[in-house]
Amino acid sequence: MGFHHGQAGLEPLTSGDLPASASQSAGITGVSQPRLQSFLCLLFFSRAKDVIIPAKPPVNFFSPRSPVLDLFQGQLDYAEYIRRDSEVVLLFFYAPWCGQSIAARAEIQQAASRLSDQVLFVAINCWWNQGKCRKQKHFFYFPVIYLYHRSFGPIEYKGPMSAVYIEKFVRRVMKPLLYIPSQSELLDFLSNYEPGVLGYFEFSGSPQPPGYLTFFTSALHSLKKDYLGTVRFGVITNKHLAKLVSLVHSGSVYLHRHFNTSLVFPREVLNYTAENICKWALENQETLFRWLQPHGGKSLLLNNELKKGPALFLFIPFNPLAESHPLIDEITEVALEYNNCHGDQVVERLLQHLRRVDAPVLESLALEAPAQLPDPPLITASPCCNTVVLPQWHSFSRTHNVCELCVNQTAGGVKPSSVSMPQCSFFEMAAALDSFYLKEQTFYHVASDSIECSNFLTSYSPFSYYTACCRTISRGVAGFIDSEQGVFEAPTVAFSSLEKKCEVDAPSSIPHIEENRYLFPGVDMTSTNFTGLSCRTNKTLNIYLLDSNLFWLYAERLGAPSSTQVKEFAAIVDVKEESHYILDPKHALMKLSLESFIQNFSVLYSPLKRHLIGSDSAQFPSQHLITEVTTDTFWEVVLQKQDVLLLYYAPWCGFCPSLNHVFIQLARNLPMDTFTVARIDVSQNDLPWEFMVDRLPTVLFFPCNRKDLSVKYPEDLPITLPNLLKFILHHSDPASSPQNMANSPTKECLQSEAVLQRGHISHLEREIQKLRAEISSLQRAQVQVESQLSSARRDEHRLRRQQRALEEQHSLLRAHSEQLQALYEQKTRELQELARKLQELADASENLLTENTWLKILVATMERKLEGRDGAESLATRKEVRPKQPEPSSTPQLPGSSPPPANVSATLVSERNNENRTD
Repeated sequence: MGFHHGQAGLEPLTSGDLPASASQSAGITGVSQPRLQSFLCLLFFSRAKDVIIPAKPPVNFFSPRSPVLDLFQGQLDYAEYIRRDSEVVLLFFYAPWCGQSIAARAEIQQAASRLSDQVLFVAINCWWNQGKCRKQKHFFYFPVIYLYHRSFGPIEYKGPMSAVYIEKFVRRVMKPLLYIPSQSELLDFLSNYEPGVLGYFEFSGSPQPPGYLTFFTSALHSLKKDYLGTVRFGVITNKHLAKLVSLVHSGSVYLHRHFNTSLVFPREVLNYTAENICKWALENQETLFRWLQPHGGKSLLLNNELKKGPALFLFIPFNPLAESHPLIDEITEVALEYNNCHGDQVVERLLQHLRRVDAPVLESLALEAPAQLPDPPLITASPCCNTVVLPQWHSFSRTHNVCELCVNQTAGGVKPSSVSMPQCSFFEMAAALDSFYLKEQTFYHVASDSIECSNFLTSYSPFSYYTACCRTISRGVAGFIDSEQGVFEAPTVAFSSLEKKCEVDAPSSIPHIEENRYLFPGVDMTSTNFTGLSCRTNKTLNIYLLDSNLFWLYAERLGAPSSTQVKEFAAIVDVKEESHYILDPKHALMKLSLESFIQNFSVLYSPLKRHLIGSDSAQFPSQHLITEVTTDTFWEVVLQKQDVLLLYYAPWCGFCPSLNHVFIQLARNLPMDTFTVARIDVSQNDLPWEFMVDRLPTVLFFPCNRKDLSVKYPEDLPITLPNLLKFILHHSDPASSPQNMANSPTKECLQSEAVLQRGHISHLEREIQKLRAEISSLQRAQVQVESQLSSARRDEHRLRRQQRALEEQHSLLRAHSEQLQALYEQKTRELQELARKLQELADASENLLTENTWLKILVATMERKLEGRDGAESLATRKEVRPKQPEPSSTPQLPGSSPPPANVSATLVSERNNENRTD
């Protein structure tokens, strides 16, 4: 008997607490039937399956008053039925729970309200498990948009879920071809930034000329393969207009390219099909710039484009339905000039059309070789220039000498054709800068607000010289960069030897190329010509456009302001150099600013300042012991006239907070007027590459007046208060304190300037030694390479000899193989002949055996006959003894028969004897 826990302790377990099988197995009888039934019912329901509530029936996703036909029960068969009766149909596959489908519902409804009289909009619930759409379609994402043009489709739309973009794509599907009736329309078509494909068809002889439907279908194929619609298709019906693009025969197709040779579809090589035309156009297209449309999820779109080289990202507000886009026209003009390396006449004509400049009527738009232009005057043939800002020749000076350095050909004398070059190379500009810096002392003492130019010959070539035009600019002039008039009206600050104090100002703004036209209005600016710049620099830019209405978040990550009235922004990202630059948001995004921005990036020593992204500058009270440094305040804190101890930290650094009390005690022990303790969060602030660290926490010390001699705290030394004090005292200079500086400011400044000059000279000498060492190493490497080449030539000769020996052996083996093959064939023929003879012998033997058998039979027969003859002869002998009696015959004889002659009997006897001998 068992027990179970009850309210009063242990109670006996009766047989009624057990099932029938258990009670029977235990030998218990007398179980009550109602109690057993209740137990079985409880056991059954406890083991029953979970109850699944059926899904609720679907409801309308769109409003009943919406122009969109909502098939909320997934009636895919009905959608296919009504699709056959419409010319253009848009199918919107959605899931009622999907957030993207819900967000796109209003956009689809807005597009349908504008196009419902021309396009049938159908929405299908592809999530209900009893609908045919769910059973037949297997989508990996929602929503999905399919478009059909009559029987052609589906054309999937993958662009932004915006009403204007959807409507633009639907209109392109409705009208994939553009009609080009005039020369102005043709120039509009060819000057567009998108690649253009033109087809020439004569409709005079036939309402539907041959090949027109194929060309029409190829345009739909292009939209199917490229949802951005980057290739535009147009139709020309005027033969005079078609001749401008080298189209003569009806049905010919022309692909326009700005810089490479335009192409005509090769009908003699490829079949004239819609797929081939589309594939040919997409493979040979030429794009000026590309639209980027990130979908918002994980993607390698930007990474793949940035790996191609430096990229210029332009964020502009774009309306696809607008009839004109002036800003895009200006960007197209910039891209055409930037890539027009050979001064192509067709590109120049298209640029004139974009500028709305009247030009003579075109005779042909076919790309031809550029005509040979006459040589320009030698004095104006300045291939390239560069802006150089000279340092102050005294530390207490507040002025800079800004020079424009140009490489020119000699104005007099004979100019060899071999020396003439269309543009200077990177090495020529580097040589010019080296020569200029060797003579920079000449331009230090220029103190004039007028432009003074000087020419000096290069040491590398007697046929070229350098021109340096310099002007003194004051750093204290307000609005130097922003105002043109401020530059012209700025008074020059004269040098003063009475100034007793060395001032460390913030880094001044360096004049950019766009300001050269204001600084040097008399200098010829053809040297900074923007046309064909992509071929004159090794930092060629790829241009990309993004719609700022959709992707302004990317612009903010690159440095654009979060709140602005006009969402226009430009940035250059160079992944190889790990830097990016932004166009000042205060400047309007226009042609001139873009050209200047690109030129500043492309010059040898770019004056652009690398943009660093940092956290907002926090305003701390003056009583704070530790200064929080950001990207914007880094130079202000580090370059101040005090010793600075800077701590690098990050929120994810677990060891960094343990150092807070150490730095607080250090700041309390040091005077705040001569020493600054600061820290910077490297996870929120970018720093110049020379001040970046590879581990946290890291401590850097910047001595006063010797910021270039910053010292890193030893990594193997614990960061404690005594160690920090010893580190600071060891690397700080007591003579550089502000009190000592106040006693003799001019002497110290001059001494530091002399030290810097000597350091500069020693640096140049070291560089020269390095160059000499590199030259010697290159010469040694050249000798090694030559020895390797000679050994490689010897190996080559040896291998050739081995190759010839192997070829001879191969020829001998081939001849031997042929001999063996001939011998094999001969033996095969002999064996076949022997086999034939053996077969003949076998046949003859078989015939002889047959004849032998017949002879045996014949011999046996003859023997029987001979035995009969012998009996007859013996009987005749007995009759001769008794002559009176007649001779009986042993065998009956036929009438007229006669016994065999005696010679026959003898023959048979002899044959019998021979047979016996044979046997």
